[in-house]
Amino acid sequence: MVKFIGEYTGKIDDKGRVVFPSSFKSLMSAGCDGDMRLVVRKDIYEPCLEMYVYEEWQRQSEEVREKLNFFDASHARFWRAYMQDRAEVEPDAKLGRISIPKKLLESIGASKEIVFAGNDHKIEIWDKATYEASRISQDEFIKLAGLLSSK
Repeated sequence: MVKFIGEYTGKIDDKGRVVFPSSFKSLMSAGCDGDMRLVVRKDIYEPCLEMYVYEEWQRQSEEVREKLNFFDASHARFWRAYMQDRAEVEPDAKLGRISIPKKLLESIGASKEIVFAGNDHKIEIWDKATYEASRISQDEFIKLAGLLSSK
């Protein structure tokens, strides 16, 4: 499985395209059998997008789907919402650009600059200013680390 590490900025052009970081692209070339398909979706909790290699998206979707009973209306509604506002993207061979649907970029307030943040099994895509503002303080990080270590 591909592990994404690092932060890279990119500029969105007028067609919603951005150059996909070459570091991430090279990881995918090595770890995904040449399949460069990515799935982008809005994060449930944060004002960012989540990007997964296609295989990881399939694995996670299957895991969620197995927990559902589609004869239960609330499960069916959840699945429908879970599958909405998703896009499959693939870096173009020439420049490595990806086209992220405008609706998804607008959902995170991104219009000019974004940050691709490697987050192990996924890449988060943030509006640059929002990403910088979302950082937690060192004190808060240490407090959270302490809480998690006591479990």
